[in-house]
Amino acid sequence: MSKQTKPIAVFDSGVGGISVLRELVKILPNEDYIYYGDSKNAPYGMKDKEQVKELTIAAAEYLFAQGAKGLVVACNTATSAGVRALREKYPEIPLVGIEPAVKPAATLKPGGRVLVMATPMTIREEKFRNLMAQYSDDAEILPLPCPGLMDFVERGDLHSDDFKKYLEELLYEYRKHPVDAAVLGCTHYPFAKDMIQEILGKDVVIFDGGEGTAREMKRRLAEADLLNPSTENGKVEFQNSLEDEKKIQLCQQLLQM
Repeated sequence: MSKQTKPIAVFDSGVGGISVLRELVKILPNEDYIYYGDSKNAPYGMKDKEQVKELTIAAAEYLFAQGAKGLVVACNTATSAGVRALREKYPEIPLVGIEPAVKPAATLKPGGRVLVMATPMTIREEKFRNLMAQYSDDAEILPLPCPGLMDFVERGDLHSDDFKKYLEELLYEYRKHPVDAAVLGCTHYPFAKDMIQEILGKDVVIFDGGEGTAREMKRRLAEADLLNPSTENGKVEFQNSLEDEKKIQLCQQLLQM
Protein backbone atom coordinates (compact mmCIF):
# COMPACT_ATOMS: atom_id res chain seq x y z
CA MET A 1 0.00 0.00 0.00
CA SER A 2 1.48 3.37 -1.00
CA LYS A 3 1.45 6.17 1.55
CA GLN A 4 -1.13 8.09 -0.54
CA THR A 5 -3.69 5.28 -0.31
CA LYS A 6 -3.44 4.96 3.49
CA PRO A 7 -6.47 6.15 5.50
CA ILE A 8 -7.08 9.49 7.20
CA ALA A 9 -7.82 9.04 10.90
CA VAL A 10 -10.58 11.07 12.55
CA PHE A 11 -10.69 11.10 16.34
CA ASP A 12 -13.31 12.36 18.79
CA SER A 13 -14.27 11.77 22.41
CA GLY A 14 -17.42 10.04 21.13
CA VAL A 15 -19.72 10.27 18.13
CA GLY A 16 -19.65 14.08 17.72
CA GLY A 17 -16.71 14.11 15.31
CA ILE A 18 -18.96 12.49 12.70
CA SER A 19 -20.12 16.07 11.98
CA VAL A 20 -16.53 16.75 10.81
CA LEU A 21 -16.24 13.35 9.07
CA ARG A 22 -19.32 14.29 6.97
CA GLU A 23 -17.50 17.41 5.72
CA LEU A 24 -14.31 15.43 5.04
CA VAL A 25 -16.24 12.85 2.96
CA LYS A 26 -17.82 15.71 0.95
CA ILE A 27 -14.50 17.48 0.31
CA LEU A 28 -12.27 14.38 0.00
CA PRO A 29 -14.63 11.62 -1.25
CA ASN A 30 -11.86 9.38 -2.64
CA GLU A 31 -10.07 8.96 0.69
CA ASP A 32 -10.46 6.04 3.13
CA TYR A 33 -11.17 6.93 6.76
CA ILE A 34 -10.83 5.35 10.18
CA TYR A 35 -13.18 7.03 12.64
CA TYR A 36 -12.30 6.39 16.29
CA GLY A 37 -14.61 7.52 19.10
CA ASP A 38 -13.45 7.26 22.72
CA SER A 39 -16.96 6.93 24.18
CA LYS A 40 -15.58 4.87 27.07
CA ASN A 41 -13.91 8.03 28.44
CA ALA A 42 -16.51 10.59 27.31
CA PRO A 43 -17.32 13.35 28.05
CA TYR A 44 -13.89 14.97 27.75
CA GLY A 45 -15.37 18.41 28.47
CA MET A 46 -15.80 17.58 32.18
CA LYS A 47 -12.20 16.27 32.66
CA ASP A 48 -9.04 18.23 33.48
CA LYS A 49 -6.58 19.27 30.77
CA GLU A 50 -3.84 16.74 31.65
CA GLN A 51 -6.25 13.79 31.49
CA VAL A 52 -7.59 14.92 28.10
CA LYS A 53 -4.05 15.43 26.75
CA GLU A 54 -3.07 11.86 27.76
CA LEU A 55 -6.23 10.38 26.20
CA THR A 56 -5.67 12.36 22.98
CA ILE A 57 -2.06 11.24 22.61
CA ALA A 58 -3.01 7.59 23.34
CA ALA A 59 -5.77 7.71 20.68
CA ALA A 60 -3.42 9.26 18.11
CA GLU A 61 -0.75 6.60 18.73
CA TYR A 62 -3.40 3.86 18.38
CA LEU A 63 -4.45 5.31 14.99
CA PHE A 64 -0.91 5.85 13.69
CA ALA A 65 -0.17 2.20 14.57
CA GLN A 66 -2.94 1.31 12.06
CA GLY A 67 -1.12 3.21 9.32
CA ALA A 68 -3.05 6.50 9.28
CA LYS A 69 -1.35 9.06 7.00
CA GLY A 70 -2.99 12.06 8.69
CA LEU A 71 -5.10 12.86 11.73
CA VAL A 72 -8.09 15.12 12.30
CA VAL A 73 -8.72 15.77 15.99
CA ALA A 74 -12.47 16.36 15.60
CA CYS A 75 -13.02 17.41 19.21
CA ASN A 76 -12.61 20.99 20.43
CA THR A 77 -11.70 19.87 23.96
CA ALA A 78 -9.03 17.42 22.74
CA THR A 79 -7.66 20.05 20.31
CA SER A 80 -7.28 22.57 23.17
CA ALA A 81 -5.58 20.04 25.42
CA GLY A 82 -3.51 17.85 23.12
CA VAL A 83 -2.84 19.08 19.59
CA ARG A 84 0.27 21.14 20.41
CA ALA A 85 1.90 18.12 22.10
CA LEU A 86 0.98 15.89 19.12
CA ARG A 87 2.48 18.35 16.60
CA GLU A 88 5.75 18.38 18.57
CA LYS A 89 5.81 14.58 18.73
CA TYR A 90 4.79 13.93 15.09
CA PRO A 91 5.99 16.94 13.05
CA GLU A 92 5.99 14.92 9.80
CA ILE A 93 2.29 13.89 9.96
CA PRO A 94 -0.47 16.19 8.60
CA LEU A 95 -2.47 16.96 11.73
CA VAL A 96 -5.48 19.25 12.02
CA GLY A 97 -7.42 20.19 15.14
CA ILE A 98 -10.79 21.90 15.23
CA GLU A 99 -11.59 25.17 16.96
CA PRO A 100 -14.86 27.08 17.40
CA ALA A 101 -15.79 29.15 14.30
CA VAL A 102 -15.66 32.43 16.25
CA LYS A 103 -14.00 34.44 13.46
CA PRO A 104 -16.73 34.13 10.77
CA ALA A 105 -19.45 34.62 13.41
CA ALA A 106 -17.82 37.72 14.95
CA THR A 107 -17.25 39.37 11.57
CA LEU A 108 -20.80 38.65 10.34
CA LYS A 109 -22.25 41.90 11.68
CA PRO A 110 -20.26 44.79 13.23
CA GLY A 111 -20.98 44.94 16.97
CA GLY A 112 -23.31 41.91 16.82
CA ARG A 113 -24.04 39.52 19.66
CA VAL A 114 -22.42 36.11 19.21
CA LEU A 115 -23.31 33.14 21.40
CA VAL A 116 -20.54 30.52 21.68
CA MET A 117 -21.82 27.16 22.91
CA ALA A 118 -19.06 24.82 24.12
CA THR A 119 -18.11 22.27 26.77
CA PRO A 120 -17.16 23.60 30.22
CA MET A 121 -13.51 22.63 29.64
CA THR A 122 -13.24 24.35 26.23
CA ILE A 123 -14.57 27.55 27.80
CA ARG A 124 -12.09 27.36 30.71
CA GLU A 125 -9.13 26.88 28.35
CA GLU A 126 -6.63 29.69 27.72
CA LYS A 127 -6.73 28.88 23.96
CA PHE A 128 -10.45 29.66 23.90
CA ARG A 129 -10.04 32.82 26.01
CA ASN A 130 -7.40 34.06 23.54
CA LEU A 131 -9.70 33.30 20.60
CA MET A 132 -12.51 35.30 22.24
CA ALA A 133 -10.20 38.21 23.03
CA GLN A 134 -9.01 38.31 19.40
CA TYR A 135 -12.52 39.14 18.16
CA SER A 136 -13.95 41.05 21.14
CA ASP A 137 -13.64 44.35 19.23
CA ASP A 138 -15.76 42.97 16.36
CA ALA A 139 -18.66 41.57 18.39
CA GLU A 140 -20.04 40.96 21.85
CA ILE A 141 -19.03 37.36 22.47
CA LEU A 142 -21.14 35.40 24.96
CA PRO A 143 -19.61 32.07 26.06
CA LEU A 144 -22.16 29.47 27.20
CA PRO A 145 -20.98 26.23 28.85
CA CYS A 146 -23.36 23.38 27.90
CA PRO A 147 -22.84 20.53 30.39
CA GLY A 148 -24.92 17.52 29.35
CA LEU A 149 -25.61 18.52 25.73
CA MET A 150 -23.08 16.08 24.33
CA ASP A 151 -24.64 13.25 26.38
CA PHE A 152 -27.92 13.56 24.46
CA VAL A 153 -26.00 13.19 21.16
CA GLU A 154 -23.99 10.24 22.49
CA ARG A 155 -27.28 8.48 23.25
CA GLY A 156 -28.73 9.41 19.84
CA ASP A 157 -31.51 11.21 21.76
CA LEU A 158 -32.08 14.12 19.35
CA HIS A 159 -35.87 14.37 19.04
CA SER A 160 -37.25 13.74 22.55
CA ASP A 161 -39.25 16.17 24.70
CA ASP A 162 -36.47 15.94 27.32
CA PHE A 163 -33.92 17.13 24.80
CA LYS A 164 -36.10 20.04 23.67
CA LYS A 165 -36.77 21.04 27.30
CA TYR A 166 -33.02 20.90 28.10
CA LEU A 167 -32.23 23.22 25.14
CA GLU A 168 -35.11 25.59 25.91
CA GLU A 169 -33.84 26.02 29.47
CA LEU A 170 -30.21 26.37 28.33
CA LEU A 171 -31.06 29.00 25.70
CA TYR A 172 -33.88 30.82 27.55
CA GLU A 173 -31.79 33.96 28.16
CA TYR A 174 -30.85 34.20 24.45
CA ARG A 175 -34.45 33.98 23.26
CA LYS A 176 -35.33 36.81 25.64
CA HIS A 177 -32.31 38.88 24.54
CA PRO A 178 -31.70 37.65 20.96
CA VAL A 179 -28.27 37.04 19.43
CA ASP A 180 -27.18 37.54 15.80
CA ALA A 181 -25.10 34.36 15.54
CA ALA A 182 -24.43 31.14 17.44
CA VAL A 183 -21.20 29.15 17.25
CA LEU A 184 -21.41 25.40 17.86
CA GLY A 185 -18.10 24.98 19.69
CA CYS A 186 -18.26 21.20 20.11
CA THR A 187 -18.44 18.69 17.27
CA HIS A 188 -21.43 16.98 18.91
CA TYR A 189 -23.55 20.12 18.68
CA PRO A 190 -24.19 20.24 14.87
CA PHE A 191 -26.46 17.21 15.38
CA ALA A 192 -28.66 19.47 17.54
CA LYS A 193 -28.49 22.33 15.01
CA ASP A 194 -32.12 22.12 13.81
CA MET A 195 -33.53 22.29 17.33
CA ILE A 196 -31.09 25.04 18.37
CA GLN A 197 -32.16 27.02 15.27
CA GLU A 198 -35.84 26.49 16.11
CA ILE A 199 -35.34 27.76 19.69
CA LEU A 200 -33.08 30.75 18.86
CA GLY A 201 -35.14 31.75 15.81
CA LYS A 202 -34.64 31.58 12.04
CA ASP A 203 -32.73 34.89 11.83
CA VAL A 204 -29.83 33.62 13.96
CA VAL A 205 -26.92 32.44 11.76
CA ILE A 206 -25.37 29.22 13.08
CA PHE A 207 -21.69 28.38 12.54
CA ASP A 208 -19.63 25.25 13.15
CA GLY A 209 -15.98 24.52 12.36
CA GLY A 210 -16.37 21.24 10.42
CA GLU A 211 -16.04 22.52 6.85
CA GLY A 212 -13.00 24.71 7.59
CA THR A 213 -11.29 21.77 9.31
CA ALA A 214 -11.91 19.48 6.31
CA ARG A 215 -10.51 22.10 3.90
CA GLU A 216 -7.42 22.53 6.06
CA MET A 217 -6.80 18.75 6.03
CA LYS A 218 -7.09 18.72 2.23
CA ARG A 219 -4.54 21.58 2.01
CA ARG A 220 -2.06 19.82 4.31
CA LEU A 221 -2.33 16.48 2.51
CA ALA A 222 -1.82 18.22 -0.86
CA GLU A 223 1.25 20.02 0.54
CA ALA A 224 2.71 16.67 1.66
CA ASP A 225 1.76 15.00 -1.67
CA LEU A 226 -0.46 12.55 0.22
CA LEU A 227 -3.82 12.97 -1.56
CA ASN A 228 -5.26 9.65 -2.71
CA PRO A 229 -5.11 9.50 -6.56
CA SER A 230 -8.08 7.08 -6.67
CA THR A 231 -11.22 8.11 -8.57
CA GLU A 232 -13.40 5.65 -6.60
CA ASN A 233 -15.32 6.64 -3.48
CA GLY A 234 -13.40 5.69 -0.35
CA LYS A 235 -14.66 3.65 2.60
CA VAL A 236 -15.18 4.51 6.27
CA GLU A 237 -14.31 2.16 9.12
CA PHE A 238 -15.83 2.93 12.52
CA GLN A 239 -14.11 2.00 15.77
CA ASN A 240 -15.10 2.85 19.34
CA SER A 241 -13.36 2.27 22.66
CA LEU A 242 -16.62 0.86 24.10
CA GLU A 243 -16.68 -1.89 21.45
CA ASP A 244 -20.47 -1.57 21.52
CA GLU A 245 -22.26 -2.52 18.28
CA LYS A 246 -25.03 0.03 19.03
CA LYS A 247 -22.43 2.83 19.11
CA ILE A 248 -21.12 1.76 15.67
CA GLN A 249 -24.71 1.71 14.32
CA LEU A 250 -25.28 5.21 15.75
CA CYS A 251 -22.10 6.38 13.98
CA GLN A 252 -23.39 5.02 10.66
CA GLN A 253 -26.79 6.70 11.19
CA LEU A 254 -25.21 10.08 12.04
CA LEU A 255 -22.99 9.91 8.95
CA GLN A 256 -26.11 9.38 6.77
CA MET A 257 -28.09 12.18 8.49
